[in-house]
Amino acid sequence: MTQISILGCGWLGFPLAKKLIEKGHSVNGSTTSENKLPILAETGIDPFLVTLESEGVSETITDFLAKSEILIIDIPPQLRGNNADTEKKVFVEKIKNLIPFIEQSSVKKVLFVSSTSVYGNENTIITEQTSPNPDTESGKQLLLAEALLQNNPLFETTIIRFGGLIGEDRHPVKTLSGRENLENPDAPVNLIHQTDCISLIYEIIHQSKWGEVFNAVAPFHPTREIYYTEKAIALNLPLPRFSPEQSQIKKTISGEKIETSLKYQFDLKNY
Repeated sequence: MTQISILGCGWLGFPLAKKLIEKGHSVNGSTTSENKLPILAETGIDPFLVTLESEGVSETITDFLAKSEILIIDIPPQLRGNNADTEKKVFVEKIKNLIPFIEQSSVKKVLFVSSTSVYGNENTIITEQTSPNPDTESGKQLLLAEALLQNNPLFETTIIRFGGLIGEDRHPVKTLSGRENLENPDAPVNLIHQTDCISLIYEIIHQSKWGEVFNAVAPFHPTREIYYTEKAIALNLPLPRFSPEQSQIKKTISGEKIETSLKYQFDLKNY
């Protein structure tokens, strides 16, 4: 049994923690909400109230990391809210503040949840060999954070870059439904379902795939117009209407490496 600390028990981290416990691991889980502590505890997670700021890290971080061999960092830059721009710009400072505590702890392996936004809008097929070229502030901050962790010699870091996240309670079609003149009708979708996210992280840990970079996107790339129209029909939502203008960017993220390296099969019925 391995003790694992999950920094950020939110939409992905919480069900991931539950799966790891089911598989026999011991899990420390962090949240920034005091109200969530008993919810984590009820599922067998050892709960910690941990806050990362650009000025420093809460004192609870030492106990949160104590005795853990693996740390999973799942705290992406905030993309919404009044302080979104400020939050994105200080994200890398939070990681800088976290690293000394990792160095002083028992953690030897780190898994950092990143995003395919580090590649920017490339008009090509993207693999792990493609040089990142982020065109958003959050993508730039994620790439800087990746480098800080990967270049540290005191622990091994694997980076997993997820495509667009979907799940039973989370789907972009709900935002696009009923909207008019949407751009990029023939651009391919690059998505990954929550269940695959969890399974892939488990397999990386189970198979000890450390010091790696993985693009985690399902091998399923219909056009935006076809996919979101069909999904709106399936969910009985007002149809999104797309612009007749062709897409300038047709970025396709390849998940072939993660499929072959982990011998993993995506569950395409969820898409």
